[in-house]
Amino acid sequence: MAAEGSNPEDPPRAPPSPSEAIVGLDKTSADYYFDSYSHFGASFDMLKDSVRTRTYQNAIYQNTRLIRNKIVLDVGAGTGILSLFCAKAGAKHVYAVECSQMADMAKEIVQANEYSDVITVIKGKVEEIELPVAHVDIIISEWMGYFLVFENMLNTVLYARDKWLISGGLVLPDKASLYLTAIEDADYKEQKMEFWNNVYGFDMSCIKKQSMMEPLVDSVGQHQIVTDSCVLKTMDVSKMIPGDASFKAPFELVAERDDYIHALVAYFDVSFTMCHKITGFSTGPRSRATHWKQTVLYLEDVLTICEGEALVGSITVQPNKNNPRFVEIALEYSLNGQRCQVSRVQHFKMG
Repeated sequence: MAAEGSNPEDPPRAPPSPSEAIVGLDKTSADYYFDSYSHFGASFDMLKDSVRTRTYQNAIYQNTRLIRNKIVLDVGAGTGILSLFCAKAGAKHVYAVECSQMADMAKEIVQANEYSDVITVIKGKVEEIELPVAHVDIIISEWMGYFLVFENMLNTVLYARDKWLISGGLVLPDKASLYLTAIEDADYKEQKMEFWNNVYGFDMSCIKKQSMMEPLVDSVGQHQIVTDSCVLKTMDVSKMIPGDASFKAPFELVAERDDYIHALVAYFDVSFTMCHKITGFSTGPRSRATHWKQTVLYLEDVLTICEGEALVGSITVQPNKNNPRFVEIALEYSLNGQRCQVSRVQHFKMG
């Protein structure tokens, strides 16, 4: 969801947090989240993400039988691109709901492309608006955030599903899975983390401890991957409840070569399983790049691992109590190898 950064060494520009914005008395952190997506740069980066946008386009155009003569709800419509795809595929009507100022642009875009009779743009929060219809046949949304669940719109999609989707209706996409792998990243960790140990002769390692708690959104080279991958969580958006986005999952990562592990890396896959031919995309380091990149969790330890040895542990993911769009991660890991024995718990915060 968030816009891609311009510097490949820095995390992408994410929507501003309350501490970064000049917060007025009448605005909440959610308001700033929505406002951040009214900037054209965010829309440009997401539309230019051809992996993301082409996958949605193909899922719709190659499955017009699912869309034709159906009423569609587009949750978090942005520029209205998904609504336009659905209209062109023969939808009876599309309700495009967008909370940010981009809704005004979406109305102009719909008019410019002569779909005003098919697409109705509604400006407002899904939880606060009313649709002119009692039910919809399909809900489509690009709800995913970094790490799948950071600053995502999943709960909004589930709210819309429970309120308006007919029995047997479709949610597109309907499946998402979060994965974990481990990487060697000595150069970057030395450059960004160890820097704080000696800053012009002064010890600023307290900042290092804080920076270690902040997951990094960045592109990982597939040559850095040391272990296999494992699935942490699979979400079925057509059936899950909001609480399912909080979870604790075990993992086992088996080394594919002798190497060092400096970080764990999370990424996600998205699938349209109700299509005639299942389609989807991955944000993993072995796949074509997307604006989501990957999420890197740096370890306090440098692990020396031999081929065939397993790094085991668990990861707990839950929303921040003060801002549910932010994510807190607890990581437990241990390695009992020939050259390295370690067991540790680390905590991370996104937002």
